[in-house]
Amino acid sequence: MTRDLGDLLEESQDLQSDAVRSMAEPLSEMTEEADPGDPVENARFAAEHRRTLASSLAGATLLSAAGGGLLLGLLASPAAAQQSGDAQMLQTAASIEVLAVNTYGTAESLPYIGGSSANPVVAKFVSVTRGQHQQHLAAFNAALAKMGAKKQTKPDPAFVPVVNKAVAGLGGASAAQGAAGVVALALELENVAAETYVNDVPNLSSNSHRALMASIMGIEAQHVAVLRAVQALLSAGAPQLITLSPTNVASLPAAAGSVGFPNAFYPTNSAAPANQGAVK
Repeated sequence: MTRDLGDLLEESQDLQSDAVRSMAEPLSEMTEEADPGDPVENARFAAEHRRTLASSLAGATLLSAAGGGLLLGLLASPAAAQQSGDAQMLQTAASIEVLAVNTYGTAESLPYIGGSSANPVVAKFVSVTRGQHQQHLAAFNAALAKMGAKKQTKPDPAFVPVVNKAVAGLGGASAAQGAAGVVALALELENVAAETYVNDVPNLSSNSHRALMASIMGIEAQHVAVLRAVQALLSAGAPQLITLSPTNVASLPAAAGSVGFPNAFYPTNSAAPANQGAVK
């Protein structure tokens, strides 16, 4: 299972790393630093990413310091003129990321996620995903700082009651119920993030801001797809299949290959309004 889980986490982190590097060209307009798309720098980044991943699977918390550092490095330059609409959307995005970090942190404190009864794949996914959301939060706030706008360090106020109610309802849950409840809550938050970013990308006025949000949007969409698959297996009473092992393919339900991608085009019905998480 460790090997299979390693493949899953590596794929997730590789997507995160690719998203960081994909912003090099548009963000070069906002920085005077060396081009992060340089092949030598990319090779160094990949090596560091592999080293961090290997260390994390040995027991350390997986926070891709290299990816986060590069992302912040791309944004660490003199500010451009502030665009109030962009600032509100970036602040709202940051507020969603704050909420995600807090929620995954709470989930890790629950016995069926962080304890001995936890499904190891779900537990590791929560740990890895929390780290990625911390990177996303740092990236959005770094972009805000470049604009001369206020950073957002508080969670989206509209979703806090939803999370609090869901967490309170998991207090006396069994291991199976608790894991299913946490996955359902995480899925809801990830979907809100993905739909919000899909909705906001064309409305941002800055090309670099669009590139930043679009790259993070892809990570959130991947989180949604993984959580949908995990939820389907938990609902089917088959948590032992949550390993992504090739040997389990014959045992997977027919919908396993499509449950993560139910829509041809990403909907935006649950997108947060642009100013919902703006700093007051």
